[in-house]
Amino acid sequence: MLGSGSSCSLLFLLLMEKRLDQALSIEIAARINSKAKKPFDNAYKAALVTQGAIYVQGFLVVKRAPYQPREHSWIELGDRIVDPSWPYFNKNTEEFWYFPAHYLTVKKLRAIVEESKEDYPEDNPLPVYGDAPYEYYGDLMLGGKDYLQAYQAAKAKCIELNRKIAENN
Repeated sequence: MLGSGSSCSLLFLLLMEKRLDQALSIEIAARINSKAKKPFDNAYKAALVTQGAIYVQGFLVVKRAPYQPREHSWIELGDRIVDPSWPYFNKNTEEFWYFPAHYLTVKKLRAIVEESKEDYPEDNPLPVYGDAPYEYYGDLMLGGKDYLQAYQAAKAKCIELNRKIAENN
């Protein structure tokens, strides 16, 4: 079993293989009429209209001070990240780092959302955190250990970016 430091390093190496597909992100955002500040809804709608898509939840780090991980969602197509919320950030693709925590097929995602709407009609079914037990950080409840590891990797990236800013001042 890998320790948390090794898991974060392994996670970072896996992320290096996936690139944000800017053109497809823009195309799908337009097709689904994506909304600013609605990453989970945007990714859900994108997954439904994109053949072969995998819905992903995790964390996003954007090169914008102050650097903080933000909970986010996108879809993946093989080795490409497609983010239907990306057009709202006005940044270059090189200024984004994605840290996946939770993967769902469209079939599983659709079933979870439909069940959640039936069981809890007053609540938004997204994001999806999986089964308990949950891990905690700060005052927010998240999913399991994969969520915690993705958060730790995203937080480490933020620390790195903040350190570089401090060194340049």
